[in-house]
Amino acid sequence: MAAARPGPTNLDTATADDAMKTATPRCPETFRRDVDARDLKVPKPHVPRALVAADNEHPYGSIGHDHKNFTVLQQHVEFFDRNKDDVIYPWETFAGFRAIGFGYIISFLGMCFINISMSYATQPSIIPSPLFSIHIRNMHKAIHGSDTGVYDNEGRFIPAKFEEVFSKYARTYPDKLSFGELLDMTESLRDAFDLFGWVANKLEWGVTYWIAKDEKGYAPKEAIRGVYDGSFFYYLEKKGAATKIAKFY
Repeated sequence: MAAARPGPTNLDTATADDAMKTATPRCPETFRRDVDARDLKVPKPHVPRALVAADNEHPYGSIGHDHKNFTVLQQHVEFFDRNKDDVIYPWETFAGFRAIGFGYIISFLGMCFINISMSYATQPSIIPSPLFSIHIRNMHKAIHGSDTGVYDNEGRFIPAKFEEVFSKYARTYPDKLSFGELLDMTESLRDAFDLFGWVANKLEWGVTYWIAKDEKGYAPKEAIRGVYDGSFFYYLEKKGAATKIAKFY
């Protein structure tokens, strides 16, 4: 007797339309945070870029920005290395916050949080630094959970993940994020039991929103991309935005 044919499987019933759907009623959040299924313009968007923060509008990264052969994650923090010796000390973090527009209190708090929380992970040995230094070479070891995944585990930049941020969360304008949209994003990215990641993610995006927001209260895509590769920090310092903001904070 011939064996009974097994019942239908997903391979038997799925259609070409099903294969491209990005939302399902079994998980309502997939409708609330739907993604754009269109092809991206940047070549091979899922390939992580080591040196440039590439997106649809900037396939070759930030114009005029010197990557110095640092990964994009390393470029993100290199601005705070004020004496360019590849090590970031607390007083340099403080000076960097002042340079992008924050006052003494926020600069001091940022210095404490960043150097205390990230120093040990980047040390070249198991011996902690009494000066809470951060070694740029090992910055990828300080990547925390509950984040966007735009940086991969080695600190490279993934264009498709960056575009996904705006596809999912930019509901008012396609290329800008409001403060509420940023909060929604940080909530949706929370990994289970990752208290440090929850706090770090909200603080990082809070600072990003504050320095990047425009006159209407939205953080533009281009400014956020510039934060990822550090070029926006240099822009703020060059334009003297620090003097204007520091009067209040």
